[in-house]
Parts: sequence; structure tokens; C-alpha cells
Amino acid sequence: MQTQMSHEASHSHIFLGADHERSERRTWWVIWLCGAMMVAEIVGGWLFGSIALVADGLHMSTHAGAMLLAALAYRYARLHANDPRFSFGTGKLGDLAGFSSAIILAMIALLIGFEAVSRFLSPVPIHFAEAIPIACLGLVVNIVSALLLAGGHDHGHSHGHGHAHHDHDDERIIPTSFGEVRLEVFEDGVPPRFRLRAAPGFDIPADAAMIETMRPDGVRQSFGFVARDGYLESVDEIPEPHEFAADVKLFDQSYNVTFEEHEHASGAAGRDNNMRAAVVHVAADAAVSVLVIVGLLLARTFGWLWMDPLVGIVGAVVIASWALGLIRDTGGILLDMTPDRGMEQKLRDAIERDGDELADLHLWRLGPGHLGAILSVTTSSDRTAIHYRERLGRFKSLSHLTIEVHESRSQNS
Repeated sequence: MQTQMSHEASHSHIFLGADHERSERRTWWVIWLCGAMMVAEIVGGWLFGSIALVADGLHMSTHAGAMLLAALAYRYARLHANDPRFSFGTGKLGDLAGFSSAIILAMIALLIGFEAVSRFLSPVPIHFAEAIPIACLGLVVNIVSALLLAGGHDHGHSHGHGHAHHDHDDERIIPTSFGEVRLEVFEDGVPPRFRLRAAPGFDIPADAAMIETMRPDGVRQSFGFVARDGYLESVDEIPEPHEFAADVKLFDQSYNVTFEEHEHASGAAGRDNNMRAAVVHVAADAAVSVLVIVGLLLARTFGWLWMDPLVGIVGAVVIASWALGLIRDTGGILLDMTPDRGMEQKLRDAIERDGDELADLHLWRLGPGHLGAILSVTTSSDRTAIHYRERLGRFKSLSHLTIEVHESRSQNS
């Protein structure tokens, strides 16, 4: 039984999210906002003798501390992205920061719950005139922080090694008797259409080009073209998914090309858990602020002093549930659990579709939108590891791929 191994040749080990630097900047903005608010509340409370204002300022310091943890993780991961000591890059540092932040959030939930139960057992007088405006001000700060963080979050995908590209911009080069023709699916801010570009110095009339696509389910569609500035563009849009065989007719010649839908990491495999932890902190603080405002208003209006500790308990439960969810997701990544079961099955289907056997598969997350995979394939054919690498080319989230090919015993017997 012979074995072949294939690793990617010289390649990058930068497995950071596509919006890493922008998220880092946004996080620092929130830190400065929370820091200024913290100083203003503590100084103001000290000058005006308001213990409630000082307490809220100290609470804001925990908020700023959580943001600082996220920002430092972004910075360290960026500065050490090329450090050879990190065998698989620094992409998982954000998950480590998210896990740590979730632990802090869980501790805050316990403290809030403990304080709320204590106030049930031993009620304390509430200074409504100070508490309500402070809670409202805290809510405003949280809303502004959430808007800043949302500005750094992009729902696109990360491709290659840390660079963002468009999901479906895909190009095929067609060799013809009149030079190379480039055919692409273009959708940069516009509906997806075919674009044809002829070799320099040669023009293809719009009426000399036509494309007929055939999808896996047998559906066919024809595309005519119109002339644009330097290229031809299809009149009709290309419906999703972009997976089909295309018969390209240029003058009297016909060329066959194939387009495959790109597969990207989804769910836990694609999200930025460092940013997610920062957003959870802001959302938890905002939720508590809303609950506190409602509780204080009801307590002042109807004399229901028990509403204040009650909303504290509700807030603690909400924060604890968010923290546990974040701990579960980030902990799974740190332990190299399979991050995307759907992609795992698609990888298996892609390898085994011609009768080969995927004997072993390890799939783990390297960073937001970046996956690593080690595959062991058993085949009775003479296919090489390069063949399987090309077959898996549509899985753009596979940023680090190692393939081992074994020839089955039946071939050698």
C-alpha cells in the first residue's frame, strides 16, 4: 500500500477575520467612551456626594475592562500574526479572549444575583431622583457603544488568508483561436451577471456571444450579451446558486466551462467571538439598564420596592444564559471541536462521490472564517493528492489543508 502526502506549498498562516483591524479600531472607540463616562461618574459622584453615581462609575469600569480585553486580543493577534511560534497563527486568540470575557460576564451575573437576593431579604431605601437618570444615561452609553461595535461587524465571509473578496466573483480563462477570453460571474454591488473580456486588441461583437447554462437538476438557461465599456455583459441576471456547466459560444466555436458554488464557513465557524463577547457585554449592560429603569419607575409609582431586586434577578439570569452560551461556543473552538458539521459532511461527499473512501477527517477552526483540515483518502485509482485538493477548491474557508492518499490493497493484490 503506497501513501502520498500533500501539504500546501508556501502559504500564509494569517488566519484573522476579514474585518480584524476595523473591529479593533471600533473596540478602542468604545473603550474611550466608557472610560470617559466612568471618570465623569466617579468624579461627579465624589464632588456631589452621590454614592449611586460612584457605584455606576465603578460598574462602568468593568464594562471598559471587558472592552480592553477584546481590544488587546485584537492587537496582539495582529502584531504576532506572522510569528512562527504560532503553528496555526493567532486567529484563535479572539476565541480565548471571548472565553475569558464570558467567564467575567458569568461572575458579574452571580454578583448581581447575590445583591438582588440580599435586597429581597434586607430592603434598602432607593434614591429615585438619582438612580433613574443614571440608569437612563447608562442605557444611552450602551446604545452608542452597540452602534460603534456594529459598525465594525461585517456579515461577509473571509477568504484566502485574511483578505476579503466577493463571495461569487469567479473567473474562467478560455483559450480560443483569437486569444484568451476571460469569463467571470460579477456581482460587486450589482446583481450577478456574466462578463466576457476578449484579449487586448480584439473585440467580440455582442451578437457573436451566447452562453447556455445547465444546472445539476437539468434546468437550462440562455444568456445574450450587450456591449459595455471594454467588455460584454449578460442581459439577464444569474440566479442562485452559481453552480452549473456553461456552454460558451463565441462566433462559430463552442467552449465548455464549469462553475461551482463556493462553500464558506457558517455559524460557529465563521463568527468573530472576540467581537461577539464585546457585543454581549454591551447588550447585557443595556438589558440590565432597561430592566432597572422599568423596575425603578414601577417602584416609585406604585411603591413596589420589591421590583428593584426582582429585575436584578431577571437581569442576572439573562446575563448568565448569554455567558454560558459564549463559554460553550468558545470552549468548543479552543478544544478543536468540529466547528461546522454541515461542511464536514460536504467534504465527505465531495471526496467519496466517485467511490473513494474518506478514511479519516479532522476539521477545526483556525480563526474567524478560517478552517484547517487533515484528510486521509483511500482510493483504488491512480488519483493524487493534487486531484483531491482541486476537488476541494470550492471550499474557500479551508485555509490550511493537508491530504494523505492511500492506495487500497485491492489494487495491489
